[in-house]
Amino acid sequence: MAHTVVGYPSLEENWAMLEAMQHAGVDLVELQLPFSEPIADGPVFVRANQSAIDAHLDWKTYFDFFTRASQTFDFDLIFMGYYNPIFRMGAETFVERLATAGGCGYIVADLPPEEATEVNTCARARGLDPVLLMTPTNSEDRLRQIAAQASGLLYCVARKGVTGKHTQLSAGVGEFLGRCRQTTDLPLALGFGIKNPEDVRAVQGLADVAIVGTACLEAWETLGPKGYSDFLKALVNATR
Repeated sequence: MAHTVVGYPSLEENWAMLEAMQHAGVDLVELQLPFSEPIADGPVFVRANQSAIDAHLDWKTYFDFFTRASQTFDFDLIFMGYYNPIFRMGAETFVERLATAGGCGYIVADLPPEEATEVNTCARARGLDPVLLMTPTNSEDRLRQIAAQASGLLYCVARKGVTGKHTQLSAGVGEFLGRCRQTTDLPLALGFGIKNPEDVRAVQGLADVAIVGTACLEAWETLGPKGYSDFLKALVNATR
């Protein structure tokens, strides 16, 4: 699963990223709605969020882009964002806009299960999957509570902290994913700090999906479109 912050560096460059993802064979893509306080994100994504906001990326533009992408590309698209914009839209409006745009589910990084009942109920009525987060600090009971509300897949956070830092996959990640497996039959997606093809290969046998977010944006910024495309191909090839 790859990721892009809609509106950064620009919608045109976002589209070129998605074209490269399609060509490489990416399976899932998170489209992030920019927010002013992205508390789960590291400095690379914080900067990207703020830049998109400064460029006046709004909800309509976001969902118009989402719709065009869902009608063009083969991979599934997942909303990624934070709860404040959803609260301001209203649960029913958010769910309807996402379903109409062709989304398959959503990740809301700062919405705990106890507060998500309204959104999740509306979503399931429209065939959308709430993708909930499991973390290494969750107790066994908490993992079961999260699994009970999730559908589609579960986002397993590889370590404490924010996105962007590299994760040593040998440092307790297998034990954490084993605990997650005991609570659910849903696919497990592992994110936070997966940076390169070697990391993707290391995920095999532990999780079902490798999530590469910050490293994708860094590749675009440092390597350019051709290098970005090659980077994505290397990630996908590492799953085979």
